[in-house]
Amino acid sequence: MESEPETMDGSTFIPGTVHLVDLEGTMHTKHASGGHRDIVLVPTPSNDPNDPLNWSPRRKLLSTTCMCVYTLMVGIASALIYSVETPITEATELTLDNLNSGTGYLFLLAGWGCLFWQPIALQYGKRPVYLISTLANTAIQIWAPHTKTNGQWIAKNILQGFFSAPIESLCEISITDLYFTHERGFYMALYALFLAGSNFLAPILAGFINDGQGWQWVLYWGGIFCGIGFVFLFFFMEETNYHRALTTNFISSSGNQTPSPQAHTSPEVIDEKKVAPEMEQCTLNDTETGIAQSYKEKTYLQKIALFQKADLGQPNRLLGMVQRPLIFLTFPVIFFSGFSYGSYLVWFNVLNGTSSLILGNSPYNFKSSMVGLSYISTLLGVIVAAIYTGKFGDWFMIRLARKRNGIMEPEYRLWLFGFCVVALPFGLILWGVGAAHHVHWFGLLFAMGVIACCNTIGITLSVNYCIDSYRDLSGEAIITVIVVRNTMSFAIGYGLTPWVTDMGYQNAFIVAAFIGLAQALTFLVFVKYGKTLRKRSIARYWKYVKEIEKAGLKH
Repeated sequence: MESEPETMDGSTFIPGTVHLVDLEGTMHTKHASGGHRDIVLVPTPSNDPNDPLNWSPRRKLLSTTCMCVYTLMVGIASALIYSVETPITEATELTLDNLNSGTGYLFLLAGWGCLFWQPIALQYGKRPVYLISTLANTAIQIWAPHTKTNGQWIAKNILQGFFSAPIESLCEISITDLYFTHERGFYMALYALFLAGSNFLAPILAGFINDGQGWQWVLYWGGIFCGIGFVFLFFFMEETNYHRALTTNFISSSGNQTPSPQAHTSPEVIDEKKVAPEMEQCTLNDTETGIAQSYKEKTYLQKIALFQKADLGQPNRLLGMVQRPLIFLTFPVIFFSGFSYGSYLVWFNVLNGTSSLILGNSPYNFKSSMVGLSYISTLLGVIVAAIYTGKFGDWFMIRLARKRNGIMEPEYRLWLFGFCVVALPFGLILWGVGAAHHVHWFGLLFAMGVIACCNTIGITLSVNYCIDSYRDLSGEAIITVIVVRNTMSFAIGYGLTPWVTDMGYQNAFIVAAFIGLAQALTFLVFVKYGKTLRKRSIARYWKYVKEIEKAGLKH
């Protein structure tokens, strides 16, 4: 086995531990600008204006908007049936159990489908994968109203889950292509806002569409939304794959800061608020080689080309990219990130699987449109969570780093899970026990908002913890996270209806609250032992980093 890289004092790197704040202004690397001049840019950007890290704010905004449009359209299409389950069961041979089981298959394939789509995206480009996913979802949603039997329904959900898989793992990596560590929390929260928000917005729209046009048009409109998304992405989304050298600025196990291979000979400040050099051709000093290199700005047609020459020129490495995410299941930090993400998503599935059942029947008797409208509370919860884990989360992480000699540990963000320890059991008890005792409908809507808030916090913090810990493996490690997450979602979707109907709302959700409490407390284990586990993974970490670099897949 090859030994891991060593520092000058002979100690080894610790994945994820980075020198984020240059308190003394002595680090010879690129820094942020404005009020963050002491923030070190991690990863270190190249001098190439085509490097997504160097894009102008306007160009980054457009790319982020495209990612959000994709997430919104495909997310809405995957969650349209939650408030119209009753009309569907009345008009077809499908039962409520069939509908929930079909949703389980959708989640299962959306997770395992990442093993296909993520390698394709990293090898040949993210843009074509986004376009194929959106176009396929358009066709599937047009076919969906014609599925009348359980077999057809399962087939539809298997296909939809497979072609929707990029929404689960590719968007997070698109964010890491564009933004630095100190910015990533906000944009990951923005992604979580659109991911969870689309799933909660869909039932609102579906309820009114059902009342006005019938349940078939609920699904047709999902296809229309995806078609609109495809056109928008075709003209405005550009490729963010960029082949760079190892960029992570690690701290050695002895506590010494060690610059990345792209460190500079003198401190350099990058003004993130200014436009990157808009020039037809520029000659810059390349920080990796130390020699002058010429870079040419891409034209509009080159930016929106279906494939980029740099991606097509790489040797085929798809097999390794399929195998490594399964190997990463043995990394405790990566597996925990998937478990954490999945365990919070489980309650999202529980909420969606019971909302129509509870609110649509006595004593509430909500129409489909009113069941859908109740999801406004979940949107409010998602917005609160996005603010909490986004701007506040980044501020909280930087503040802790300043207090600890400028060093950032990925575990810093995990403290934000503390809110869920109280809020999640509270929301589950209020929802289930409240429904059993026929509390006022406002109490149930408040519970929906609390559960949705915890779900979004789980999405953002779990993904950030994985990426912060293993940035140079993140493109494939995120597949592992999603596979774990969606396998858990499949299991709960398959058994949800029998569990609730057999135990009753009160007993089922009291059990759920205790499970949720135990699950929410698991973050404390990684607050205490996370760094130790990352340190123990050093040799294997560098082994796979070298494999990825050798394959030319380091983005």
